[in-house]
Amino acid sequence: MPIATATPGPLLLTPADHTLILIDYQSQMAFATRSIDIVELRNNAALVAKAAAGFGVSTILTTVAEKTFSGPVFPELLEALPDAAALDRTSMNTWEDAAVIERVNAIGKGRIVLGGLWTSVCIVGPALSALDQGFEVYVITDACGDVSDEAHERAVERMVQAGARPITSLQYLLELQRDWARGATYDLTTGIARVHGGGYGLGIVYARTMFGSGEGGH
Repeated sequence: MPIATATPGPLLLTPADHTLILIDYQSQMAFATRSIDIVELRNNAALVAKAAAGFGVSTILTTVAEKTFSGPVFPELLEALPDAAALDRTSMNTWEDAAVIERVNAIGKGRIVLGGLWTSVCIVGPALSALDQGFEVYVITDACGDVSDEAHERAVERMVQAGARPITSLQYLLELQRDWARGATYDLTTGIARVHGGGYGLGIVYARTMFGSGEGGH
């Protein structure tokens, strides 16, 4: 019989153990996205970017044909990550871009977390490529979108079948925090959740306003 210990499992993400790659959050890609409401997509992408910035996660921001076709990055991401100069590509598969791979290798972490547009092209490509080269891959599925529900869902299934692990944007934030006793990032986490966490965020506002309390007794 196994013995339980009060320690986290090794499959849980920590701020220091992965590289976050945010892919093609651009106007032209968003115009054709139908699998998720664009307001929700922008909210979730902003949540992820703010979480990464606040927790010091190694982050790569990349675009495709920014000047000639796809347009600028969502302003929420640029505001959250002002120092993350976007690497522009010609390849649909981020993993085939030499500048991105040089950055991945310079960071030197064996876990990759992905979010972006579109799921079936610009997320599937690097996910399957990174898995094939021995990386662990996580995909923030509600920070991704595609031209149809079918395209998004089949892409997620394909990545999961290959070994990728699906997570959500709020899950990503809370997994980085994971313990409300971590006071250094408590206000950061609850602050992001208040703005971008939907009903959960309203619950934090309610608890603070009505009872002067919060998560973990804060």
